Amino acid sequence: MNTIAYVGIGANLGDARANVADAIERLRRLPDCTLLGASGQYRTAPIDSSGDDYVNAVASISTTLDAESLLQALHGIEQAHGRERPYRNAPRTLDLDLLLYGDQQIASPTLTVPHPRMTERAFVLVPLLALAPEVVIPGRGPARDYAAAVADQGISLLS
Repeated sequence: MNTIAYVGIGANLGDARANVADAIERLRRLPDCTLLGASGQYRTAPIDSSGDDYVNAVASISTTLDAESLLQALHGIEQAHGRERPYRNAPRTLDLDLLLYGDQQIASPTLTVPHPRMTERAFVLVPLLALAPEVVIPGRGPARDYAAAVADQGISLLS
């Protein structure tokens, strides 16, 4: 059975724009997944972090992978980009977050879906709503209902 999943993509080390574009291409080629679409790329200042501005996007995929297997595949794409996790919210060459997995709510030792902070981050909500304006966050309601709360967070669409 196919499930629609949304993946948050971010980078602020190296060529962040190229890293985000490559991540989308790798999602397109991921076995048992079909890339349905991707938002544009957005520039945002780091939140709870330091370093250069981030480049962010959101992609939607249809997949037959279960959520944990999809998470492992996302980690593989991160590792291909040299992702290191020296400390929480460290600058990164590539960060892929499983934001939504169908209408499921998951709380396991390795995965929480919907992503716990997605409604608090413009760098997630703005590209998500650009890609899927009617998307609903399981257990929380329409994503658009949270947009006003993050409107003061600086975010700009890159050309």
